[in-house]
Amino acid sequence: MTDNYEHYEAVVVGAGPGGAAAAATLADLDVETLVLERGVEAGSKNVSGGLIYAEESAPYTIDTIFPDFRAEATERPVTTNYIHNIAGETVKTYDLSELHHHDTEWADSVLRRNMDSWLETRVHEKTRETGGGLLIGVHATGLVRDGGEIVGVRTDELEPITADLIVAADGVNSELARDAGLMDWDAPDEWFQGVKAVVDMPEDEINERFGIDSDEGEAHLFSGDLYDGVRGGGFLYTNRDTLSIGNVFHLDSIVEEKVEVNDLLDALLTHPLLAQWLGDNYHELEYSAKLVPDSKKVAHRDPQQDRLVLVGDAAGQMQAQGPIIKGMNHAVTAGALAAEAFVEAKSRGDARSAGALYTRKLHDEGVMDKLRPTVYEVTSPITETDAVTGIANAVATSPVGRVGVRAFSGVLERLYNSPFVMKLMPDTNLGYVTVPTVIGEELGERVTDENTVEPPNLADRIGDLTYDVGEPHIEIRANSWEASGDAIRACPVSSMDYGGGCYRQETVESDDGEEQVVSLDTQPCVECGTCAIVADTEWTHPAGGKGVDFKYG
Repeated sequence: MTDNYEHYEAVVVGAGPGGAAAAATLADLDVETLVLERGVEAGSKNVSGGLIYAEESAPYTIDTIFPDFRAEATERPVTTNYIHNIAGETVKTYDLSELHHHDTEWADSVLRRNMDSWLETRVHEKTRETGGGLLIGVHATGLVRDGGEIVGVRTDELEPITADLIVAADGVNSELARDAGLMDWDAPDEWFQGVKAVVDMPEDEINERFGIDSDEGEAHLFSGDLYDGVRGGGFLYTNRDTLSIGNVFHLDSIVEEKVEVNDLLDALLTHPLLAQWLGDNYHELEYSAKLVPDSKKVAHRDPQQDRLVLVGDAAGQMQAQGPIIKGMNHAVTAGALAAEAFVEAKSRGDARSAGALYTRKLHDEGVMDKLRPTVYEVTSPITETDAVTGIANAVATSPVGRVGVRAFSGVLERLYNSPFVMKLMPDTNLGYVTVPTVIGEELGERVTDENTVEPPNLADRIGDLTYDVGEPHIEIRANSWEASGDAIRACPVSSMDYGGGCYRQETVESDDGEEQVVSLDTQPCVECGTCAIVADTEWTHPAGGKGVDFKYG
């Protein structure tokens, strides 16, 4: 049956940095490659904080694959990094540049629509030379199998396509990875949720407010008691003429604390500390959100099956270890290694061994050890138990713990700058909330600036987004409050008080009286996938070119 399908040597699904690196490397090695991109343009569906790194130890970096990348596709080089430990209006700031410059050739801020669309053009040029190309507006919905073996992809818009190599670079909500059974949505504690605002600010004003030149940039992280006990923190990155400001939180903590993510973003934007940077003329250009895999728990140890390989978020390759947040660089490395593995396997006359060779390269090149540090896997079963967490939090907040913070104030900054210590950091409130709050209380200085920012309400944030609404792509399987009620708070375009988002609370009459149920409207969906984890839903992406269209990302 599959003999009649269109066939390519390689099919890459997704034109983000991982897919672009895979496709460009394949094309450079003379492999006929077709790229399928779901958005109306690469980047229109993608969101990141975002910083892209080039690591000294990495076998591939994006600027070695695309030499003009930094000059044409990024925003600013990030030259200085800070973390702010917040306790009310008192703040203690540490310089984390040493940590972030470790094993780093360079790090630049990026906006995904600009970056990915630039990559799209270069990838299309490269792949056309080998008989392939890049198609936009094509939604890959699942896998083609022949005799139980994965041999191709299905789409909403085209006839099935077969290939000798299938690269799933279709993001954190990868339908190909899930069809293969290589990833699931079962556990909220395996995921982060990121929510971001892109803020308009002229280049010269950024330079003045941050005290930098146009060839310099800053990254700021925020932790402490700002977020009602939710595990995670905030970020602010300087772009060329915008700021990227947002939060990244453990999804299970959002649900447990029963907070609304839109409110958490506003808590950061309105804190007195940000007055020095945001000024009086606050103007949001775009609101966005995405899920982020916690690689320590979900980076796939063997991200391949038959002819299918997973790269980037589709393989859980997002490094989040305290203030270390890296993903796009690992996707680039993985994509290029997948291409390299295919060409090597093909040269030996055994193209089907490409997946196993790709996995071996991820381990041999040290990628997996960065994503799933051995030291974390050894210590976390102890450090993340309720008993140890409770004791550690009690000690940290005790008089003895506070004396220790004051006595070792100089040591703390060195600990924050230790890559080894960050690998050890448990995913508990201790590192994200308790210790930063105590540091802020004991060592911080009061911020006296008045913050006059008035963030848009949720309705305005949703209303400013661009949508091409297609058929509903999510269905509620169980609309009871117990099954799906958490989605109303956790969904970044929903809230208990706002009735115009995706998820809404309704009261219905039943034989036993009134019952609280959940209804769904997919029109304002930002396609983050949060509800697939916290609600009982049937979730897919919209058809190609449909749904939200991010202008910045």
